[in-house]
Amino acid sequence: MDETRWWHIANTGTVAVLVVLLLLTEDDPARVAGGILTLVAFLAVWFVVGRRASRLHPVAVVILVVAVVAAGGVATGFSAILAVIQCVAYPLIWTHVRSTRWAIIGNVALSLSVAAGFLFSLGTSPQAMSQTAITCAVSLGFSLCLGLWFTRVYSLVAERDEAIAKMESAQALVNALGRDAGARDERERLSREIHDTIAQDLTGLVMTAQRGRRELNAGDTAAADAQLAILEDNARHALAETRALVASGAATGVDAGLAEALTRLGERFERETGIAVTIVAEDSGAIDRDREVVLLRCAQEALANVRKHSEASGVLLTLSMLDGVVTLRLADDGIGFDTAAPTAGFGLAGMRERLALVQGSIHFVSEPGQGVELVVVVPAHASSTVAA
Repeated sequence: MDETRWWHIANTGTVAVLVVLLLLTEDDPARVAGGILTLVAFLAVWFVVGRRASRLHPVAVVILVVAVVAAGGVATGFSAILAVIQCVAYPLIWTHVRSTRWAIIGNVALSLSVAAGFLFSLGTSPQAMSQTAITCAVSLGFSLCLGLWFTRVYSLVAERDEAIAKMESAQALVNALGRDAGARDERERLSREIHDTIAQDLTGLVMTAQRGRRELNAGDTAAADAQLAILEDNARHALAETRALVASGAATGVDAGLAEALTRLGERFERETGIAVTIVAEDSGAIDRDREVVLLRCAQEALANVRKHSEASGVLLTLSMLDGVVTLRLADDGIGFDTAAPTAGFGLAGMRERLALVQGSIHFVSEPGQGVELVVVVPAHASSTVAA
């Protein structure tokens, strides 16, 4: 049941009670008839404009307030008992006038109107005037106190509802940003995984195929057949990496431990490129799995750079751990490069991003013609720290 229907019940019930009281207490038929007509007119005005006034339509509110003020004074003028109409008249003004100031003015106008009705029905004797003043003052004071209190309550409720709406909006925005950030992080993670696994495997396939073609063009079928075997093996490995990435969202390759993974990586690299790889790796059983994956990816990227740029004949890859800090070191005897020169490509940036996620660091030592030494330092566990 909406608010207007409650007011229908309240106003109708009040008028019915007042009519009964009037019939029981008033002997003058003219006064009874005038009072009843006034009450019926008030009720008729309410049923005509009440719904629109409840929606704060300006004209309907003005009509309702005027009708309430007039009904209060006229009804009381016919019979003092009808001043009881104030019990609904004051709340009607408070709940249907938007401005607190105008609600107070309406209350004062109603009080003056009822006071005039009292003086008309009771006379102007000192006793009547004293009774009128006390009754109207008490009624007005009670109405103002209660009305202002309810107005404050409504204001606090509105502020609370507004705050809740803002909080819900902010929470929705945070959730949306969280989803966007999560999706962006996942895309970046997949980009790093694809670059460090499948893309590197495909690069190896291309270079092996090129080498096999050169062997065929030179008429060395045995060497070409060896390259085809490497090509097949690498293709199977790339397929396994791809399936692992699709199935679990992350291709790791460290199921047998980091040392074993680095050994397999070095053997594959040496078979594919002919570059001698020496692996010196301590058992990494105490290293967090996430950090093992990061170190393996850094080793893959470093060897890929050796393949593409170094023209090296040998590579030394070492893995050691001291005081909770793991160090991966890769050194080649290639042509080196100027570390001050800008670098292109995704690989170095991808390594730095990976290492940043596990509080690791990377740096290079190289000069043209002097080979490259890459050093990766990672805490063995999330609670460890690495000195800058």
